[in-house]
Amino acid sequence: MSTHRTAPRATDRPAQPATATASGSHAADPVEASRIGRTSGLGVGATLRRGIQVSPEIVQGLGITVVLAVLAAIGRVVVPIAVQQTVDTGVLADGGPDVERVVTLVIAAAFALLAAATCSALVNIRLFRSTEAGLATLRVRAFRHVHDLSVLTQGTERRGALVSRVTSDVDTISLFVQWGGIMLLVSVLQIGVATILMAIYSWQLTLIVWACFIPLLLVLRPAQRRVNGAYTAVRERVGAMLGAISESVVGAETIRAYGVSDRVQRRIDATIQATRDAQVRAQKLVAIVFSSGVLVSNLVLSVVVVVGTLLGVDGGISVGRLLAFLFLVQLFTGPVQMATEILNELQNAVAGWRRVLGVLETRVEVADPGPDAVRTPRGPATVELRGVEFAYPDGPPVLSDVDLTIPAGTSVAVVGATGSGKTTMAKLLVRFMDPTRGEVLLDGVDLRRIETARLRERVVVVPQEGFLFDGTLLTNIAYGLRGPDVDAGPDVVEARVRRAIDALGLGDWLAELPHGLATDVGQRGESLSAGERQLVALARAYLAEADLLVLDEATSAVDPATEVRIARALDSLTAGRSTVTIAHRLSTAEASDLVVVVDAGRVVEVGPHAELVGAGGTYASMHASWVSQTR
Repeated sequence: MSTHRTAPRATDRPAQPATATASGSHAADPVEASRIGRTSGLGVGATLRRGIQVSPEIVQGLGITVVLAVLAAIGRVVVPIAVQQTVDTGVLADGGPDVERVVTLVIAAAFALLAAATCSALVNIRLFRSTEAGLATLRVRAFRHVHDLSVLTQGTERRGALVSRVTSDVDTISLFVQWGGIMLLVSVLQIGVATILMAIYSWQLTLIVWACFIPLLLVLRPAQRRVNGAYTAVRERVGAMLGAISESVVGAETIRAYGVSDRVQRRIDATIQATRDAQVRAQKLVAIVFSSGVLVSNLVLSVVVVVGTLLGVDGGISVGRLLAFLFLVQLFTGPVQMATEILNELQNAVAGWRRVLGVLETRVEVADPGPDAVRTPRGPATVELRGVEFAYPDGPPVLSDVDLTIPAGTSVAVVGATGSGKTTMAKLLVRFMDPTRGEVLLDGVDLRRIETARLRERVVVVPQEGFLFDGTLLTNIAYGLRGPDVDAGPDVVEARVRRAIDALGLGDWLAELPHGLATDVGQRGESLSAGERQLVALARAYLAEADLLVLDEATSAVDPATEVRIARALDSLTAGRSTVTIAHRLSTAEASDLVVVVDAGRVVEVGPHAELVGAGGTYASMHASWVSQTR
């Protein structure tokens, strides 16, 4: 269709057959959108394997660490062996106590313990180093993936709950891997070594020890499944609590303005109470499992004392061997109790790991095309929408059968009633979302085939409410820099920012600020007015030197002086560039080369302002109504 004639009204357009568009290979389910995975569905073992695949640094050098852990575990049995040898061959030696042998054994045991302690320290150092590297990789990958998700997908979970996945949930993994993981490894090795030595000293007592613990091991597996479910609920409640708290902090001004502090407090109290209840339920299960281990350990020790004494009376075991066996029982039961507690921590860590993997497993809908990407040349951009349709998840179509061509260097105003689909069209133009059907093309190339980094260089959006980061005016404007200047020295960056401000005619505004470019904008830019935040957004966009600008007009709530500054800055910013403005006031449409009228998700008119007013269609009615209200 020509961009310089009036398009047929929506009611006059012929019905279109439901055929696939040229972008059929890219099209998604019209109402299907990815949601951030609540949690991964992997089992415990699969979760650990997948976690290691994501963070391979965790197992780097693991072979040496395991060898050191084995030596540390062997060192734990030095004392029982030393006791047995000292008693049987030193204190109770034939002919009386052998003091020299006792001293020799004690010194040898001391050196062995020192070596075991050194091995244990090296294990911890190596483990901390590797796990911190692995968990840092996990955080970076999760954070990167969150930013790769579309705005629709990100919106399926509260920001605070999403942040908790790369912070507190990773912390639970850290606690287990750095402490529980090595303790579990050492405990298993210690149980194995202790069992071998106990069997050497007395196979009868060894069988008794294992007979007491086998029932506990049989009960432990189903109990751990319940603990895992409980800790999964804990991680979810923590995420919900952090989401509610962060939301109330961000919205504090609105909460105070409407006097709803009590209502918000009750909601936060409810999330805190739910978190507390989930924690208590999980800890009750943990207490039961741990107490069972303690009970069985005490039972084993009592039985060994009684049976061992009877064997000693019958001459079946020497005093030294019985004493050594009692030490070995302690070395056996201690790790068993420790293992039950560690397994509980493992369930907590797995629950956290699953939530992080749930993010990583979430499909990236707006994906980079990868090696097959097209790198389009720079310059004023031509934009086309061909048969574009879009529907939000589980909702009706927002855009239907949209065909539109915007020539290079043209300024376009998109107008229409609230809810007509203007903002959705803008999001598709900058590829914050992909159409459910049809194509959006930049210089004849589907946006889905253009390298994401290149697309962000060529297309820049200026939102209605520009987000400012905590910092100075200089650092906030400098976010618009591209290319080598990003890593240039502070003097180069400041010079670029000042040139941008001068080019936009904002030098007088900068001079009015108390500290110029060093002015602190505060959190979310709260130290600046809404109009000033918009000026910062325009300066960023100027620095970006984009080929296509998509602007959401935001001058309705600013003072006249700031409105003049914004208008002047926009004239400089849009000169020579393709510009699409979501116009909330028809004065913007009057000054544009083309006006695109959107009604109920369809483009019903396209043409210059004067032509559309003379056509007597939808735009003419809108303009007449606007003129009557402004008089």
